[in-house]
Amino acid sequence: MPMQVYAGAFDRTTRRARVGLLIAGIGMSAADSGSAIRALPAGITLAVSPYGGNFEKILSAARLAEHEYLLSLPMEPEGYPLNDPDSRHALMTDLPPEENLQHLRWALSRFGGYAGATSVLGQNLKGERFAAMSDQMEATMTELAHRGLLFVDARLGQKALPGIWSRSIDLVIDDQPNQADVDAKLEQLGRLARDRGAALGVVMVPRPVTIDRVAAWTNGLTDKGLVLAPVSALALPPAGVEN
Repeated sequence: MPMQVYAGAFDRTTRRARVGLLIAGIGMSAADSGSAIRALPAGITLAVSPYGGNFEKILSAARLAEHEYLLSLPMEPEGYPLNDPDSRHALMTDLPPEENLQHLRWALSRFGGYAGATSVLGQNLKGERFAAMSDQMEATMTELAHRGLLFVDARLGQKALPGIWSRSIDLVIDDQPNQADVDAKLEQLGRLARDRGAALGVVMVPRPVTIDRVAAWTNGLTDKGLVLAPVSALALPPAGVEN
């Protein structure tokens, strides 16, 4: 399955607490995307926007740097229409499931090589409103599971989804204005991982200052009893299924 074939390398025998980071917005800015791919260690997972361009160059660089990556799905967020994921292609609450599946398949066809998908698209675009509709989500997750993909839910602290390997976000790092704010969020993520055994954070915008602080933070994880894990090593089996 793609979630296995395209999974990032990880030693699953480790007993250290696992901590992961998903970097959203990859593909929207060639400069920021390239900097993130080059500066960050392979254990960091990338979330690539279907609205981006020059996929061949960006994804080739990501594969060369051994980054696992996911497809960002445009889903209706809280605050729509002020927060607009582009309703021409996004999965929307007022569309019939059949039409949303067409939008989903459009996104899935934009590029290949992804281990899964996520509702994290970018700043203020987390797909919460669509994800709260059980019938729409069920049809979407069924399609993803049929294709052998995992899913990362941008809603904080959600339980494992039925029918698909999944993971929800534990902490969000928004567009932070300075290094101290980023460092504080990363330390909080580390504490969550130690307390729970595993934690996943998301960086909503790959700004240079954020990427710089993330790169520095990953260098000290071993001393903190943590191990950097790609999303595929943090995903949980479908609800009701033992791992």
